[in-house]
Amino acid sequence: MRAVVVKSGQVTVVPDYPQPIPSAGEALIQVKLAGICSTDLEIVKGYYGFQGVLGHEFVGVVVDCAEQSWVGQRVVGTISLGCRVCAVCLHRGPEHCPNRQTLGIWHKDGIFADYQTLPIVNLIPVPDELPDEAAVFVEPLAAALRIREQLPIRPSQTIAVVGPGRLGLLIGKVLSLSGNAVTMLGRNESSLTLPQQWGLTAGLTGSYLDNHFDFVVEATGNEAGLRESLRLVRPQGTLVLKSTFHGAPSFDLTKIVVSEINVVGSRCGPFVPALRLLGSGQVPVTTTIEGEYPLDQALTALEHAARPGARKILLRMGGL
Repeated sequence: MRAVVVKSGQVTVVPDYPQPIPSAGEALIQVKLAGICSTDLEIVKGYYGFQGVLGHEFVGVVVDCAEQSWVGQRVVGTISLGCRVCAVCLHRGPEHCPNRQTLGIWHKDGIFADYQTLPIVNLIPVPDELPDEAAVFVEPLAAALRIREQLPIRPSQTIAVVGPGRLGLLIGKVLSLSGNAVTMLGRNESSLTLPQQWGLTAGLTGSYLDNHFDFVVEATGNEAGLRESLRLVRPQGTLVLKSTFHGAPSFDLTKIVVSEINVVGSRCGPFVPALRLLGSGQVPVTTTIEGEYPLDQALTALEHAARPGARKILLRMGGL
């Protein structure tokens, strides 16, 4: 099969990569559509030292499975593969299993390929009425919803999302649906156009004074954005870290101690509520799609996705 493989910092489209074979409890999925996210781009730079097939945002169709009821089912899949028997898996879920694999990120080939296998327990059926172009957003939208799971945010508290890009925009919209005053902050005016079209308040990061917001979500994927996010959060406020990027940031963390800032890491979220939200039409995810490329043109697609200000870039695998 074809697959987009990163190895030693080089990305290639391999035309004859071995097709995976499902083991007991797994399904073989023919990938239909996949999304490129910032984590994929950071992995290309060396994040997590991953080598193998890229990608973790997808929608596909089950083509082989011991449980025949799954065959022909259109699915998305959660990306953390835990052992399902340790205390962490049983009480907290596979996302923090010490022996986990993570699709396209850690010890598990991803889905920028014609086929991939996943455990049946990771699969979630996609409603018939939801098109592929919306369903492919379920993973990042679930990540946005995760913040609502983690934090008790009162409607009167102010929120800033620093970085109005692929993920930040979803986060801002999800948080605004709860009635909070949410401000999307970017580095230039052009980055604010789509947030404003989505009905969100938007402004330039540098226009706001220090200690301005109760909650600040950092979603820029770079050190400068992290520094600005810390500057903007008020004393005893909350800083939510959503970015994953290659390299070790270096800046003064004194404010976290002196101002008693609550720092919250936030990662994977709930897929089923994300599917329901996509079906409601309240988050117009398809308006973020900037380009779609066939799998054979994955290198061009990755270059496009890496452009400053680029929105969602999709890979179309063909087939079903």
